[in-house]
Amino acid sequence: MATEIVMPHMGEGVIEGTVGKWLKVEGDAVAQYEPVLEIETDKVTTEATAESAGILLKILVPEGETVPVGTVLAYLGQPDESLPDAPAAQPAAAPHANGQTHPTPPLPPPMRQGVGRISPVVSRIAAEHRVDLLAVPGTGRDGRITKKDILAYVEQRDAAPAPAVAQPQAVPAAPPTAPAAPVVAPRPAAPAFQPPTYTTAPLAVELIPHTNIRRAIAEHMVRSKQTSPHVTTVFEVDFTQVFAHRAAHKAVFARDGANLTYTAYMVAGIVAALKAHPQANSSWSDEGLLLKRDINIGMAAAIEGGLIVPVIKHADSLNLLGLARAINDLTERARNKQLRPDDVQGGTFSLTNHGTSGSLFATPIINQPQCGILGVGKIEKRVKVIHDAIAIRPLAYVSFTFDHRILDGASADAFVSTFKEVIEGWQ
Repeated sequence: MATEIVMPHMGEGVIEGTVGKWLKVEGDAVAQYEPVLEIETDKVTTEATAESAGILLKILVPEGETVPVGTVLAYLGQPDESLPDAPAAQPAAAPHANGQTHPTPPLPPPMRQGVGRISPVVSRIAAEHRVDLLAVPGTGRDGRITKKDILAYVEQRDAAPAPAVAQPQAVPAAPPTAPAAPVVAPRPAAPAFQPPTYTTAPLAVELIPHTNIRRAIAEHMVRSKQTSPHVTTVFEVDFTQVFAHRAAHKAVFARDGANLTYTAYMVAGIVAALKAHPQANSSWSDEGLLLKRDINIGMAAAIEGGLIVPVIKHADSLNLLGLARAINDLTERARNKQLRPDDVQGGTFSLTNHGTSGSLFATPIINQPQCGILGVGKIEKRVKVIHDAIAIRPLAYVSFTFDHRILDGASADAFVSTFKEVIEGWQ
């Protein structure tokens, strides 16, 4: 019996998903647990895998269509297996006057009385390109408008030639009259200097549709800047003690199945600073501060096509080994598109380790509705004056962007000072 591939349940509050891309086509062989398609939500893009091996017999939901959780997306099985739902019957052939038969043309789809249910992707594209959805023909189930439908409509509309402008009709010339006596006109003045005009060819542009993640990032960043008064303070932090500790324990952590990265130390420093300054682990409301009892650290990670912030839940309950394992797991699943919406929800504070790409300094944007975000630049050896002596130390610029409604400059500096003390005094 053919196996169903269904839209999976991807977390609390997630009731639907969009088929982003089919990684297999009908007739392809699929191994057990091999990725079959990519599923998009407003939070993440994740891969759906096959529970058993077989042949992809039938794809039921095309790319770009949004369907509820539990919807059958495709069937997987053996080539000779029959599908539970037989394909729709072909239109019957109608006899022609000369005895030949011709297929009866299909009936036109019924006119929609309204737009009906549409996905967030279609809604955003329509708003961006000012599209009246009633004018867009839908090819999805029950006439639903898919992502491909609206993009095709926009492309066709923009490519249509502009309506021709009617040229004014020529006015008939007046009949010739007898020549008048010549009049000597005054000598015209020299024409004023006219600078030369230059014409430039129109720029060649290409429309690249936004992905769900790119749109979600854009909306979140704009909303954050409009919501919170952002202020950034910057400290220089010495990582000498962390360097020494990591060199001494990296092999032991690897034996226990964990890659000990500098990010683990940074998260541990943030946890200590949040415990000492709980206001930094809060959100603003008009009634008062919402202090968060849980410490869940969001960790910004670059992925193909955007940025995502998986969350280390209950980071204050983990030691350095536990933090390293959690970071390794979330980073690996983010790169392989295996995160679920639950993995990027519930953060109370965020870290962006932008120094991994060589950046020295940044002013990150707050991940709403959190109070702040800590950015750590590239850790590099620099000359430092210590007790009137010149020394070479591994240093990094640490920037703390905070919501000025919640924290003032002194309290924000105190938070970063605690982080600095933990890192520089690591034992």
